[in-house]
Amino acid sequence: MERPTTTWSAMASPRFLVSSWPWRSYAYLLTSVPVGVVSIAVLFGFAGASAVLSPILIGILLITMFPLIGVVIGRLERWRARLVLVGGIDSPHAAIPASLSLREKLKFRRREQASLRALGYGFVLGVFVWPFSAAVGGVSAAVLGITLASPVIADGDEMGMGPWILDSAQEGFLFLLGFGPLFFAVSSYLLGVLAGAEAALAKAMLGPRQAELQRNVAELRRSRLDLVDAFETERARIERHLHDGVQQRLVGLTMTLGLAELDLPEGEGKRLVVKAHSEAEAALADLREAVRGIHPRVLVDHGLEAAVLEVADRSPLPVTVQLTLPARLPPPIEAAAYFVVSEALANVAKHARANTCDVTGWVERDRLVISITDDGIGGARAGAGTGLTGLVTRLDALGGTLDLDSPPGGPTRLRMECPCRLGD
Repeated sequence: MERPTTTWSAMASPRFLVSSWPWRSYAYLLTSVPVGVVSIAVLFGFAGASAVLSPILIGILLITMFPLIGVVIGRLERWRARLVLVGGIDSPHAAIPASLSLREKLKFRRREQASLRALGYGFVLGVFVWPFSAAVGGVSAAVLGITLASPVIADGDEMGMGPWILDSAQEGFLFLLGFGPLFFAVSSYLLGVLAGAEAALAKAMLGPRQAELQRNVAELRRSRLDLVDAFETERARIERHLHDGVQQRLVGLTMTLGLAELDLPEGEGKRLVVKAHSEAEAALADLREAVRGIHPRVLVDHGLEAAVLEVADRSPLPVTVQLTLPARLPPPIEAAAYFVVSEALANVAKHARANTCDVTGWVERDRLVISITDDGIGGARAGAGTGLTGLVTRLDALGGTLDLDSPPGGPTRLRMECPCRLGD
């Protein structure tokens, strides 16, 4: 049986009375009292101060601060709702750009509809909800507490409980056994209903609306695209540094060592220079390979098709390439597609025991589709040492997907799909 996540679902369980949910309902209703009292006191205090100071600028500023009070109330109530809603209430507020100043952030937040709804909920909580919660929850808690203490109270003094008069510890104990469980059961379900209704009201007023959810998803996608752009910018900076700085120094070093090799006479010194020359050439070759792996120049200059053909030519097994692309794509999409093909061909060469491999690509309904198929032994799994996990994250940021179909015995097919425009 699944664990209940709300008071409503908990009350449907036969274990409700022996679980923590009745006590959570008590806690939720009783904590409504101080929160409601403080909320209405702050709201009326700000309203009174604004009215008194309205002839001067401070009063106007206080009026503009009201939505920010709603933000604080909403945050507190969403946190408190976890008592009866395991998942809590999602925030309806949009993410504030970090580049804004504190004043701009406050201005951004107080203009949101969610802030005004939270302000309205604070008024409802302070005027209507907490008195009702205090009456029902307070009376129930008081009766339950007196019932539990009835043996002690009746032992010291005569005690009246409705139609019963208790004047001994034995009578108090019998009253506890007879009345306590029944009252606890009835009050627990009653308070569970009230706590669930209050939490539902809080979720309706403090939770995100459909438009806000869509906006938050769009902003999340936009922030992830910003990360991709930042990565591409940093990649280009590193590539320029390696190409224009380190690589040029290594070229100069190899030329100097080559000239020194020609001028030195035979002997141990020349042997060491020859060895240093070969090591410098090997380092230069490794650096060029690293730069090509970071971002091949042919991809920037000639596009995805030329870059895929180049990586296919370097593959140790025959690779057939058929790409039908109407035009150049945005650089992040071309880079993601290139690295998917490059990683796939590397995996085929290392693990697939394949004889041939086919790379096909086309644009379908404004989405780039690339399929890599080999006739190897199959059994490949994404995330199991294939090196595709990072590419899945990268494609997801662009709105794309990466699917792997590799039954034992083959063939293996890797299919990538990605929008042809950023932000789709």
